[in-house]
Amino acid sequence: MKAAVIYQKGELPQYIDFPEPVAQNEDELLVTVKAVAIKHLDKSRASGKHYSSSAPKESGRVIGGDGVCLLADGTRVYGMGISGMLAEKATIHKDRIVKIPDELDDVTAAALPNAVIGAAMGLKFKADIQPGDVVLINGATGFTGRVAVQIAKHYGAKRVIVTGRNQTSLHDLLSLGADETILVLQDDESFKAQLATIHSTTPIDVIIDYLWGHTAEMILACLKGNGSFTNRVRYVSIGAMTGDLIQLSAANLRSVDLQLTGSGMGAWSKPQVGQLFSQILPEMFALAAAGKLKVETITVKLENIAELWGMEVDGGKRLVVII
Repeated sequence: MKAAVIYQKGELPQYIDFPEPVAQNEDELLVTVKAVAIKHLDKSRASGKHYSSSAPKESGRVIGGDGVCLLADGTRVYGMGISGMLAEKATIHKDRIVKIPDELDDVTAAALPNAVIGAAMGLKFKADIQPGDVVLINGATGFTGRVAVQIAKHYGAKRVIVTGRNQTSLHDLLSLGADETILVLQDDESFKAQLATIHSTTPIDVIIDYLWGHTAEMILACLKGNGSFTNRVRYVSIGAMTGDLIQLSAANLRSVDLQLTGSGMGAWSKPQVGQLFSQILPEMFALAAAGKLKVETITVKLENIAELWGMEVDGGKRLVVII
């Protein structure tokens, strides 16, 4: 079969003939792959920089963690790969599949799940979002952030405030449900003044953070109290696009009813992951099929994997490989 294979961490994947995988037990299924999204997670794992990375075997390793595929009986599903998914054939977890609605195309179905995982799991299980909550999404102009805006509104957020570096992209988020925008590239004092005004007028209940780094420091500084009663704030770190480390004042933790947590692989319970596949993803696929959850994609072919691997995709779009 044809596949995208890497032999050393950090090298470009190669489009080559590679042995077809074999299901090892009754919990694995051999499938025909149709479409796979290329995410930051895939690139980070391939480079060895992600905490879940594993070293490639000498014989090479097929990349890609999930995708749209066909079961032996022709049923179209989204599946999580055991073998790499950027290949004509793959093995997937039998208990981690979701049937795709007939009305939803392969490309959208492949693009959505990682973003849903990066948004809904944090909102639902870590932030415990409630109808009427005010939500701040830090770094909302990327693909996952755009999905997070829509899911937050679907879950009942009263207001969604978004931050980002690109003013045009921020403006686009208003059409997806955002209520107010904050430009990250303004000077620190202006950023904090704008955020502090928002928080004093409509107290922020939930913060979903894809950036971390300096913006997280500024946001946390704006939350710091003065000894008066404060509303409960659930701060969820999901990404660290602008830095892995921050300085956090102890006064932030003592002066505010603050819950600081993270959402990612290793942070969820087995029942929560089970709910992802049994309820959350089916619900989001249905929303997308009905045109109520919108994403933008760019499609490419597997044979061009080496030249497109480093491709930067602007405007909150997702790169999807058709196989």
